[in-house]
Amino acid sequence: MDEKKPASEAKTDSAESPAGHYHSQKDRIFVRSIQGAYNLTEELERLRSMPRVKKAKEIKFVDGPQAYSRHYMQPKDGVTQLFHIHLEEYGPGGKSQKHGHVNEAAFYILDGDGYEIHDGIRYDWTAGDVAIVHNNCVHQHFNASDTKPARALVLKTKPMFLFMNMLFQKQVEPRSADPAPGGENFVVREEEEDFNHPEGGY
Repeated sequence: MDEKKPASEAKTDSAESPAGHYHSQKDRIFVRSIQGAYNLTEELERLRSMPRVKKAKEIKFVDGPQAYSRHYMQPKDGVTQLFHIHLEEYGPGGKSQKHGHVNEAAFYILDGDGYEIHDGIRYDWTAGDVAIVHNNCVHQHFNASDTKPARALVLKTKPMFLFMNMLFQKQVEPRSADPAPGGENFVVREEEEDFNHPEGGY
């Protein structure tokens, strides 16, 4: 029989991760099952019947108040097994969770200025840049401005890596449940207007 730890030593889910945050869900689907007859004809018909365009206005941001995510495509949606594509928005002074995983990821910076910390090394970015997260890297994403948001489109092949039993991933520090200084009144930009480019171009 397992010995129970005193309440003062026991970790609760709320202490480890803010309640309701996508990244703290314990029932996430990383790779969905494919089953049926050996020829998988029904699965092929199902895939061909799926919509080919997803409307951003139908997908809401989750998490916050420092880092928000809008998940466009992931295996649980039943369309793809290969990609996980999401939009990240960092409020003024915001930062993501600190974490590591086997799969690589590419962040196309749509607007704002910020930086990454990968294994203790800082890498600065601005709108138009692409930030690459290498596999097996402990990393965190930061908005460098305490007055303006920053936004990145994230493409990663996490489902493919997990399908191949490359299972390691770990959260080191959860997303904060409190706004960053300067971001107390920030409201995530749900509407897809032309936030991504300054008037007149770069």
